[in-house]
Amino acid sequence: MKTLALVLAASGVLALSVPMQPAAAAFESQEAKSAAAEAAFVARQDMFEAFGKTKLKAGQYLWRDVPASGSSRVVVSLDDQIAFLYKGDTLIAVSTVSSGTSKNPTPTGIFPILEKKRFHRSIKYDNAPMPFMQRIDKFGVALHGGHLPGYPASHGCIRLPAPFAAKLFAVTDVGTPVLVGDS
Repeated sequence: MKTLALVLAASGVLALSVPMQPAAAAFESQEAKSAAAEAAFVARQDMFEAFGKTKLKAGQYLWRDVPASGSSRVVVSLDDQIAFLYKGDTLIAVSTVSSGTSKNPTPTGIFPILEKKRFHRSIKYDNAPMPFMQRIDKFGVALHGGHLPGYPASHGCIRLPAPFAAKLFAVTDVGTPVLVGDS
């Protein structure tokens, strides 16, 4: 877990815990995408340390009640279809996700949570329900509760199991960094 902190510090991303840019700023540069991919790699290792070699099935999540301090951040591994919640350097939770398809990919990089709504409906996609919506870009991509078939199936959003989405919603704030990476 300390490795993740070093990776983030080395890439200049640690500054996200105290936003230096306006809340609407997303980091989709090659450097940010590389830092997010590295964070996803490290998070996978942290998952094994924290939870053992547990293999999650679609719709499952694990949440630890352990003492932790520091700012929250979310790391999403598109390759693994898993989200990781950290509090400071401590991995608190992991969850399966369903991200965007190749036709409607989930953007990669580092994004602050821009907006939160307990219940939201999609403006773009047939008024689809988006419970515990946390928007991460200006185009409507968000973390939210939804159907998890076990593979990428969304229009670009990061779908979460509804109970996990509710817990995540409760511990994040507008400005919380979300690192979305793939290999």
